[in-house]
Amino acid sequence: MSDREMIHEVQQGAEPPQEVKPQMSSFRELLFFAWRNTRVRIGVAIVGFFLLVALVGPLFAKYDPNEYVGPPNQPPNAEYWFGTTTFGQDVYSQFVYGLRPVFIVGLLGGGLGTLIGMLIGFVAGYRGGVVDEALNMLTNIVIVIPTFALLLIIAAYLKVRSIFSEALFIGFTAWPWAARAIRAQTFSLRAREFVDLARITGMRSGKIILTEIAPNMMSYLFMTFILQFGGAILNAATLDFIGLGPTNAMSLGLMMNNAVLWSALQLGVWWWFVPPGLAIAAIVGALYITNVGLDEVFNPKLREM
Repeated sequence: MSDREMIHEVQQGAEPPQEVKPQMSSFRELLFFAWRNTRVRIGVAIVGFFLLVALVGPLFAKYDPNEYVGPPNQPPNAEYWFGTTTFGQDVYSQFVYGLRPVFIVGLLGGGLGTLIGMLIGFVAGYRGGVVDEALNMLTNIVIVIPTFALLLIIAAYLKVRSIFSEALFIGFTAWPWAARAIRAQTFSLRAREFVDLARITGMRSGKIILTEIAPNMMSYLFMTFILQFGGAILNAATLDFIGLGPTNAMSLGLMMNNAVLWSALQLGVWWWFVPPGLAIAAIVGALYITNVGLDEVFNPKLREM
């Protein structure tokens, strides 16, 4: 069938040939190759372990994280599993309660940054022209602004800070690189035949993006979210570490901040700052390992057979 005949049939209401639209790998096939990928298994196992601890760990905590429950500077023992702080607070309780904000900020901040990047990237890449130039200029402006300095200023002027507000700040400043990457992918896909056929049938731009372009970028979008998730965790931990994190909640970054303020390193109280530091490093590292593994899974040329 020639291109002219195919376009004529589409204009008459016929369905476009199925072979025109690229076929995505089935979900079961992706799961099969993901399970065979060593990096994905390791990354998911590490993140899943800490997520389980965040959900179940508080059930085994005997004390409130801010309660003074025992003698100061006690090393890990049967009574205090992770030892106590300089003030006699239970480090295990602080650790398990501090894990939850890590995943909350990662989910909310990373998700918001991904959504904004998708919105701007899809619109700029599909529409092109003046719209693309305007959105690209906005993206460049946000990239030029020192993001972390902006977060510092905003956090410093807020007397009461919550996990939710911290996640919002991070999400609203983390989207530019995602927008530029998605815009480039959209530019490539909008010239494909199945997009042209959808446009000929009179389908609206928004529907074309949602039903034709986005599904063919699902693997890329998922990996973008993973990177945003890890970046949000690192930004939140940095803000918490310098004392600009939530004022009404416990977090791993705040644990390390308190440990530094009260000379835990000099006093040899390693159990106060080592667990939160290792947990943040392990979670973020596992997310990046998972992302590399998923790149191999979604790319047939890189799959482990």
